[in-house]
Amino acid sequence: MAAIGIDLGTTNSLAAVWREGRGALIPNGLGELLTPSVVSIDEDELLVGRSAKERLISHPSLTAASFKRFMGTKKVYQLGKKNFTPEELSSFVLRRLKEDAEVFLGSPVEEAVISVPAYFNDNQRSATKRAGLLAGLKVERLINEPSAAALACRMQEDDASPECCLVFDFGGGTLDVSVVECFENVIEIVAISGNNRLGGDDFNRMIVDRFCRETGLSFAALTPDKAAILLAQAEQCKRLLSENVNGSATIILEESGIFSFTLTNKKLIEAAAPIFSETAAVVRRALMDSGVQPYQLDRVLLVGGSSNMPTMQKHLEGLLRIKPVKSGPPELLVARGAGIYAGIRDRSEDIRDVVLTDVCPFTLGVAVQNKDDPKRGLMSSVIERNSVLPSSKTQRYVTTSDRQTKISIDVYQGENLFCDENLKLGSLPIDVPPAPAGSEGVDVRFTYDINGILEVEVRSDTLNKTARKLFIDEGNQMTQEEIGRRLKELTALKIHPRDKEENRLLVARAERCYTEASGELRRQITLALQHFLSELGRQEERAIRNAREAFSAFLDQVDRDGGQSVCFDWEDEE
Repeated sequence: MAAIGIDLGTTNSLAAVWREGRGALIPNGLGELLTPSVVSIDEDELLVGRSAKERLISHPSLTAASFKRFMGTKKVYQLGKKNFTPEELSSFVLRRLKEDAEVFLGSPVEEAVISVPAYFNDNQRSATKRAGLLAGLKVERLINEPSAAALACRMQEDDASPECCLVFDFGGGTLDVSVVECFENVIEIVAISGNNRLGGDDFNRMIVDRFCRETGLSFAALTPDKAAILLAQAEQCKRLLSENVNGSATIILEESGIFSFTLTNKKLIEAAAPIFSETAAVVRRALMDSGVQPYQLDRVLLVGGSSNMPTMQKHLEGLLRIKPVKSGPPELLVARGAGIYAGIRDRSEDIRDVVLTDVCPFTLGVAVQNKDDPKRGLMSSVIERNSVLPSSKTQRYVTTSDRQTKISIDVYQGENLFCDENLKLGSLPIDVPPAPAGSEGVDVRFTYDINGILEVEVRSDTLNKTARKLFIDEGNQMTQEEIGRRLKELTALKIHPRDKEENRLLVARAERCYTEASGELRRQITLALQHFLSELGRQEERAIRNAREAFSAFLDQVDRDGGQSVCFDWEDEE
């Protein structure tokens, strides 16, 4: 029973498996590799993927997207009368990918390697593992997205000469930058940097903000469906500019009048200056931590769908003085790498000698006394960021007051001087004998493994006592009983059957087109939808197939020319 690799993305997700000496990508029920990370609820049925994405415009209050950005937080999405956390929504996407993989492989799938942004903290990583559990998957390992991409790139090339490269992973909601050294069968991550709240979605919102400034409209005052239409047009505008560097794209919104705005790549660069500035800061931090100068890089590898933007590629080239390259479609590399790593985990004969090293993304440390402001502890680093994993290091800490009988080791993750600006992972107290301040202390050992699990050991030699604790998302952890109960509740929500996905997608497309249209075109869409639903009701596969082809062609025409030449010539149905 093979494990699969999953790229759980902000915008799209996909799965892969190690098969016949390569990372084979797994198609979904529509025969596509990318499954949009979107979930919609229709009565008691869940829609996942493209059919859910189409409902972002027609049913915005019942549909959720980009929830990966809030993994590990207490944010709640209300879809109709039901509430979901980001990891629960992610579990629905994982369930769909699991089903697709089982059809592809012809056998049950129980284990998975899931990729995460390199800069995900412990809370976000634990939430991702919970999402896997809620999807019925055993998640033995999380792999950093740029590490997976570097692995995929290295494995699909015949030339195994040593090289140093910068992996620029720019997805819909996150940015990761890694400096990687490759030699023979070893892929070594030297340094990583990132921003979990910076991605292609920010370009969409920036385009919307520019549109609103130019037209005088208020985005906050728009109805949910109009806001969704505007964001969808911004996404389309970005894609059109990516396909035609010297072209332009226009956004048109009907809202008490017709408002339009035309954007070029030159205007996009000007408007997105803050995004480019943040991107440059992440790249520079990765280079600084690695000790590598731009001229020492052999290549800059593009990963993630948003790295397809020519403006971003031009920005990188100007920043690093080296032309970025693609090793296949950027949006597929992470999944392929996760599938390869699943093969390594399975000890597949033809890949078991490959070695992938990784590093700690954040500094791990202990709060110590701040004499100037006792309420704000200072961060004492134990394991520095970019330490090679696994890592085990020891520091000694002493009492700060006379006759102190207990020391509390408060564990934090982050890069800030003051602990309250970092992420608290938890506390571990231990008794010490009463004595003058500074004369008694404890040895604190941090052990951080390749799976992102931190073990803290505190030892008092005087009392010959040792305390140990695993720190795994202490603040948001669910018990096995809670996971079992929630898994049962979520499983009761049926995901729309994959073998009927093509029909459901057309219905969702028609609903979206209806929301965007007006006047006569709405009547035409209604007629076409009624005819298609009528054919579905006959339950004759040949008739359904013919109706599906005709209905799909009709909707293609609506999307292509906005209904200017659309004519649906069937009679009105009662």
